[in-house]
Amino acid sequence: MGIEIGHSSLHRLVEKIELPESQAEHKVSALSVDGGKIRLRSEGRGEWRDYKAVSLHGSVCEAFFQDPEALQQWSECQPLSPILTCLGDGHDGVWKVMKNIGGKKVAIQRQVLDWYHLKENLYKVGGSLKRLRRVETLLWLGRIENAIAEFEGMKPKQAKRFQAYLQHHSQRIPNYQEYERLAIPIGSGSVESKIKQISARVKISGASWKRQNVSQILRLRCAYLSNSPCLSIYA
Repeated sequence: MGIEIGHSSLHRLVEKIELPESQAEHKVSALSVDGGKIRLRSEGRGEWRDYKAVSLHGSVCEAFFQDPEALQQWSECQPLSPILTCLGDGHDGVWKVMKNIGGKKVAIQRQVLDWYHLKENLYKVGGSLKRLRRVETLLWLGRIENAIAEFEGMKPKQAKRFQAYLQHHSQRIPNYQEYERLAIPIGSGSVESKIKQISARVKISGASWKRQNVSQILRLRCAYLSNSPCLSIYA
């Protein structure tokens, strides 16, 4: 109707309705998971707590506040492909959540370390640019052992940390060139974009949330980002 509603009024309206979880309409062959932060209302300055968001590529998204079991149950209700590509950055918390996604619906879960995070971490090592570009090519081709060998004998802590990083995620580093040729996703930008758009609402200046309202505002934002028809009035 063209009538603007203030944030507080909108929030009171939202608290009065039950929002259904987002539901994908088409087969999902790839998804990505990442974490975001939301400020809880408490005495003093407040406190920041984590939530996890999952984006079904080309489809819908949903976010869960400190509830990995709910995330898993939601994923099991989606039309997931028997071969599912799961993407994420290098945080162990993301992969801990990821390993249970899909349940019995998924015969093969293909875990892929986000190529762009991998490349970003590589260039944080510093040193010879020629070496870094050589290692980038090796990683693009999935040659992990060769990439690790390029840093042998180097004393800087950054190089040793990156070697450990590669070893830790070795099972999640495929031949990216081949994946790209086969049109298999190699980046988790889908969920990172959703996290930024969720944050645009929950991190507005001075915003803090009661713990019991966090799940509701996350559900609202995800319903909006997923173009849910139930938000024709409230979004």
